Amino acid sequence: LDVLARSSPEDKYRLVKALKALGEVVSVTGDGTNDAPAMKEADVGLAMGIAGTEVAKEAADIVILDDNFTSIVKAVMWGRCVFSNIRKFLQFQLTINLVALIVAFVAAVSTGQTPLNVLQLLWVNLIMDSLAALALATEAPTRDLLEQLPHGRNEPLINRKMAKHIIVQGTYQLLWIFLIFYGLPAHYEAFKVSPCEPDETTLECSERQDDEQRTTNSLVFNVFIWLQLFNEINSRKINDELN
Repeated sequence: LDVLARSSPEDKYRLVKALKALGEVVSVTGDGTNDAPAMKEADVGLAMGIAGTEVAKEAADIVILDDNFTSIVKAVMWGRCVFSNIRKFLQFQLTINLVALIVAFVAAVSTGQTPLNVLQLLWVNLIMDSLAALALATEAPTRDLLEQLPHGRNEPLINRKMAKHIIVQGTYQLLWIFLIFYGLPAHYEAFKVSPCEPDETTLECSERQDDEQRTTNSLVFNVFIWLQLFNEINSRKINDELN
């Protein structure tokens, strides 16, 4: 069935119901009272704002104020843009959470301490998450969104490409963070005969080791932040396109 012309309201209603039973996402546009049952049954109902009746407007989810069909294209483009921006933020946010969780767990198990303290993690949550959400959520819609295939009713919010990007980006970040966290203290020890120099007191030795550890943790935190800034640029494209 390609064209259903001069149909009754019952025919439209049955067509929408049959398509939904097949798993399709259905949208119905109408302006009359007879279109109301089909628009109500559809996933998305669009009513004409000027020529449409009040019954049609009440049954619809979206009212096209200018009665222009090009507005439907704009609505689809903006809807896909919002969905895409949510995915971008999720990819960015889940990468941060994955890396922070693994770093905190592995460092705590292996050394009894974590390079990222509570204040630093709070700073990451407040600054990185808020500003990243604002930046990625305000991406403007582009025409290439209309070239994408429609999202299925049961399509997961995090698809395989996003999962691949999260794992690859997280692995890359963990490589550098662990290289600094474990490699820098080994570098300090390589130039010392013993953990404490012969002319140092116990207090001086402890203070020096604390300073070295704070330097390492500070470097880990700064590298972590810079990695997230570049990760945000990567998260602007989530379907393997070129940025």
